[in-house]
Amino acid sequence: MRKEKGVSQKQVAASLGISQALLSHYEKGIRECGLEFVVKVADYYGVSCDYLLGRSPDRAGLTLSVDDLPDGDGGRQNAFAGSIMPVLNKKLITNSLHIVFDMLSKGRNDSLTREVSSYLMAAVYKSFRKLCGINPKNQDTMFSISKVRVSHLCRSAMSQNEANIDCLSAGQDLEGLTPIENRDAFALTTQSMTENYPLYYSSLQNLISNVEAELGKNGGGRGKK
Repeated sequence: MRKEKGVSQKQVAASLGISQALLSHYEKGIRECGLEFVVKVADYYGVSCDYLLGRSPDRAGLTLSVDDLPDGDGGRQNAFAGSIMPVLNKKLITNSLHIVFDMLSKGRNDSLTREVSSYLMAAVYKSFRKLCGINPKNQDTMFSISKVRVSHLCRSAMSQNEANIDCLSAGQDLEGLTPIENRDAFALTTQSMTENYPLYYSSLQNLISNVEAELGKNGGGRGKK
């Protein structure tokens, strides 16, 4: 948030009435600050304490319900029987994809759009294929690739997509891929995301929070930036 605000540690430390060295320790997680200082920082950056502490992905600390999230597909086919979880997760994913593809549109790079789209389509295909396989009575006639090979082929294709995306992001010129020319098109801050995607950003925030929570359970931890 300090970098997003465009201020130095020295400036922030002076405004908050502490030394620059102590602020540096707080930012790096070397030392823990008290509740009073958390409130002071929240006021300084204009966010909630819950957001600072990672308890809410929303800057204002809001806890969203299913009804708070917009219908990214215009409200079609939102009546799922049983658990509310499919409805919530569908909204989180659909709304987040609006942002992903809007960023791709602004980037104007067909190679990047193709690789990201192929990766996402393979993920959806693989998920649907596995759901179909739950009932052994289901026929595989709609699929041309055998179920014995499909997981390995999907994993390989998605890994290739990731490799190509990484190469494009690093500015490497590979045969068949057009290098990214306008990197400024992908510039973003939490503030700009809130302004550019007022309907969908809350969904992306919650999706990020949910995924990182799951990654943390699997030993991903929380790395230092």
